[in-house]
Amino acid sequence: EVQLVESGGGLVQTGGSLRLSCAASGFTFDGYVIGWFRQAPGKEREGVSCFSKRDSTTYYTDSVKGRFTISNDNAKDTIDLQMNNLKLEDTATYYCAVAPYGSPDLCRRGPHGMAYWGKGTLVTVSS
Repeated sequence: EVQLVESGGGLVQTGGSLRLSCAASGFTFDGYVIGWFRQAPGKEREGVSCFSKRDSTTYYTDSVKGRFTISNDNAKDTIDLQMNNLKLEDTATYYCAVAPYGSPDLCRRGPHGMAYWGKGTLVTVSS
């Protein structure tokens, strides 16, 4: 059974930082894509950043480029999202998701390209 467990969300002031982690287990897909999506109240779920396990390529949505970094922590076996210089508009529930194959551009297509989802972790940025 595929399990994705997110952690690291919380309350932070604008300009602050948070690090999200996704512990993934229960699958042995070769070349899978794993990433972070977010959904703010009243808005559609959007792809934030995705990572290819096959070739370590990445995707970032424009609004987070230069502020967020996705990485694979092999020691902890997690996919982390380092979020710096947080803005009010980053407030959302952040979800970890996996697709068994593909490229990080799956993030660009929205949630429908991903097959498995975590339950999410809430990030609240306050002024």
